Amino acid sequence: MDENAGGHTALSPRPVEAVVFDIGRVIVEWDLRHLFDRLIADPAERDWFLATVVTEEWHFQHDAGRPLDDMVAERVADFPAYAEHIRSYRTRFLETIPGPVSGTTELIERLAKRAMPLYAITNFGAEFWRQFRPTLSVLNLFRDIVVSGDELLAKPDPRIFELAARRFGHAPDAMLFIDDNAANIAAAAALGWQVHHFTNAAGLAVDLEARALI
Repeated sequence: MDENAGGHTALSPRPVEAVVFDIGRVIVEWDLRHLFDRLIADPAERDWFLATVVTEEWHFQHDAGRPLDDMVAERVADFPAYAEHIRSYRTRFLETIPGPVSGTTELIERLAKRAMPLYAITNFGAEFWRQFRPTLSVLNLFRDIVVSGDELLAKPDPRIFELAARRFGHAPDAMLFIDDNAANIAAAAALGWQVHHFTNAAGLAVDLEARALI
């Protein structure tokens, strides 16, 4: 995949008919550390906890569809001294999402004003998604959102992109997929999607302007 300095691939000759966003770290900030900075004062202990107990890899099991009841009970049994913190992961998850990524909402609004069909594919656990979805009004501009926890499929599994293409009703090469994760970008590109590897909204704006989308 040939990428230029702006983080996007060479432009496809096919016009973009729809734009598909990732959500975490593209539309909103997300980091487990935002919560556990408040709960564990010692930096070394906090780093150990996030590398060993409540890790992104462990969290990903919920994104892929594993029930929180099972995950939390198992982790508490493995690390009983941290039971309260592990349960806080479940009850205070929205504190891991401190706010929007600077500039992305404005780009979504500009696309919407031009009547560009907007969609999303997000790795998001079903229980956490139900908590989070009402908090972000910009998602009301999206025609459909594929949520990994509901589908029991998570990026970069090619099947979630195939499902999304069927749901969204556009050919993969007519859609621009935007994600911060290189593996997800590679998976989509291998299936023929146009892609933008997101690093910041300024870089995305340059790409969208080059494609005459905004």
